[in-house]
Amino acid sequence: MQNCLLLGGKALSDKIVETIKTEVLSLKKEKAIIPGLAVILVGNDPASHTYVKRKKDACSKVDFYSIVHEMPEDISEDKIIQTIEMMNKNPNIDGILVQLPLPKHINTTKILEVIDPKKDVDGFHAYNIGRVVSGLDSFVPCTPLGVMRLLEEYKIDVKGLDVCVVGASNIVGKPMASLLLNAHATVDICHIYTKDLKEHTKRADVVVVGVGKPNLITADMVKDGAIVVDIGINRLESGKLVGDVDFENVSQKCSYITPVPGGVGPMTIAMLLENTLKSAKKREG
Repeated sequence: MQNCLLLGGKALSDKIVETIKTEVLSLKKEKAIIPGLAVILVGNDPASHTYVKRKKDACSKVDFYSIVHEMPEDISEDKIIQTIEMMNKNPNIDGILVQLPLPKHINTTKILEVIDPKKDVDGFHAYNIGRVVSGLDSFVPCTPLGVMRLLEEYKIDVKGLDVCVVGASNIVGKPMASLLLNAHATVDICHIYTKDLKEHTKRADVVVVGVGKPNLITADMVKDGAIVVDIGINRLESGKLVGDVDFENVSQKCSYITPVPGGVGPMTIAMLLENTLKSAKKREG
């Protein structure tokens, strides 16, 4: 690696977790409030179970109350909705999240819309997404928020920079582009129907990619000195975890790059905890 610095999220996330622990202690002492996070987990997807375990472990670290509602693969939409409505009314629950993806027979949008926007700590409800786009205070989706905090930590100001966001999902790509726009970057969004991806990434000062395709971004697709943020996480047949960027070769050209694992991943969970704490602080109105 030639003069390329790693944008590591582990140390920053640890620092954020310590701050949250201190704030939770104060909240308990002064207002007798313990932040509560509820998770709905449908089916037997191994990756989803792993992510939920990490979230539950993270809650334990900061002394949050947490509960996981595990549901069978064939559960009806109505049963999921009933559970969410019950948690919407529960005064001890500050954050509700539905682990995605849901089984094909479930309408994901319909389910997410049932969550009370004031408890939508994943930031996926249309109300919160609308406020993110408008630059208003809201619950921001955790991964894009984590990326912005990581850039801030390394004193990377995107104002005036050309940024290429690869991936246009509702939970990562679109809110990522909105946050970058709000920070006064010039944003280019690419997706599966983009005609010539390289033409877009090659001229960008910052490339942010999150599509779930190993080695999608290769060294010839980025310019010298670019900043590369890899949100993707993929498990190869060998069991190795890799991102969407050909790390070994791209890191020879760029100025900063996030590792996978250990880059954006830890930040996503730290932001989930931060959002849940934010909700708990508003509990008394």
